[in-house]
Amino acid sequence: WTQPTNGNSIHELNEQRNGSFVLGDVGTASSYYPPYTPTRCNGYGADQFPPGNLFMAMSEGLWDNGAACGRWYRLWCPSGSNRLCKDGTVDVSVVDYGPKSPCPSTILLSTNGFSAISESPSAKINAEYIQ
Repeated sequence: WTQPTNGNSIHELNEQRNGSFVLGDVGTASSYYPPYTPTRCNGYGADQFPPGNLFMAMSEGLWDNGAACGRWYRLWCPSGSNRLCKDGTVDVSVVDYGPKSPCPSTILLSTNGFSAISESPSAKINAEYIQ
């Protein structure tokens, strides 16, 4: 994993993950539901989806005019008083642009991806992520 180097959008986290200090961007995440095709990255191709269907769609700010296609991100839900978060991280690949306008979250995760970090399938959660 390479951590982002753009100091303008990096936030230092006041916690440790897996025994090392982590830097990550902060945004929001929610789930989006099938049908997942066509996507803006690879149309109807079924081979675009990684094992376990751990993938995501990006909002305008991260889409980068389509250059985000195929990028991998590690996401986690920071603990909070709302108890929507699960421990751990999920690694997801970008396959699409946010399907709604405006995109409801910074990141839209497949149902499998979202259930890996959130207790509630319909919640909008805070998320931290690195590329």
